[in-house]
Amino acid sequence: MVVSPLSNARFPVPLEWGVPPGADAVPGARRLVVAILRAWGVPLSGDALQEIELCASEVIANALVHTKECCAVTVRRRAGRVRVEVADRCPELPRQKCDAELTSGRGLLLVEALAHSWGWHPAGVGKVVWFEYLETSDAPCPTYGWGTALNLHALCQVA
Repeated sequence: MVVSPLSNARFPVPLEWGVPPGADAVPGARRLVVAILRAWGVPLSGDALQEIELCASEVIANALVHTKECCAVTVRRRAGRVRVEVADRCPELPRQKCDAELTSGRGLLLVEALAHSWGWHPAGVGKVVWFEYLETSDAPCPTYGWGTALNLHALCQVA
């Protein structure tokens, strides 16, 4: 975690990274989301972490499949919630498909069923799709004020 002496700093500082195009990048990205939440000490059950990993996988895969370009993933923690955001450069709006004959298109239905909230907003030429999970209990920031910097590259090696 990056710790700041500023009174207006939020802890932990959101982490953002780029995910390269291709479906083979999804597993590492979803594991990194969970590794960040564990490193921050976010109070979540094992089931909640698995659901977050599944939701992250769906949203990241959607961005990569529909754009065939890299996307940006951001993980935030604030006010008893964790939020995962995936930004892409595709102007197409997210759609929830419910055709029983299709073999794909149910990812956002899963996200809607599992996450406490989800949505999207326009960003530049594309959009940001996000979902949130509530923490299971109140917990102080893992740095307890002053702490040490957490290296995103070290977390990538865990994922």
